[in-house]
Amino acid sequence: MTTLLIQNESTLLSVILPNSESMTTEQFYQFCQANPDLRIERTANGEVIVMPPAFSDTGNRNGKIFQQVANWADRDGTGETFDSSAGFTLPNGAIRAPDASWMKLERWNALTEQQKASFAPICPDFVIELRSKSDTLKSLQAKMQEYIANGALLGWLIDRQNRKVYIYCPNQEAEILDHPESVSGDRILPGFVFQMAKIW
Repeated sequence: MTTLLIQNESTLLSVILPNSESMTTEQFYQFCQANPDLRIERTANGEVIVMPPAFSDTGNRNGKIFQQVANWADRDGTGETFDSSAGFTLPNGAIRAPDASWMKLERWNALTEQQKASFAPICPDFVIELRSKSDTLKSLQAKMQEYIANGALLGWLIDRQNRKVYIYCPNQEAEILDHPESVSGDRILPGFVFQMAKIW
């Protein structure tokens, strides 16, 4: 049985598909190809989360987040950046699409072309999630912990509603910044200073 969680900016609906078992990876891939306008994730338990296009203000902030990461990455040259449409298969089997992410070049280049053309079986080194109106803080905190548990070296959860940034690193408690003007990524992104003014 496959559970579809359908999310928009204000609600989260659960739809049960009466199959005898969860979607296979190939079925999930075909489902995503058949619905290219949706952002789709799958949990480690096989639940499929369907998210329609973001409202304009959320999309605007997501664009500004990716722009800052990509601009730094172009100057730095040691890794590849990915926007919110890129899905990754984590070691625990979940398929996630962070709002922005970055991966060391040698890790990306170690993948086959076939792996790159699907939901690459790898967790990015750095991930950012932006909380939307429908996201609960608890669910996003669990997602950030999942990224770290599956190999991410740094994760930022941006909570616009409360103007906080939660910083996640392996083997550490999350650090909470209250209305910061900027956030440093120096832990793994040398010289990257993320400006928050256009995100708030």
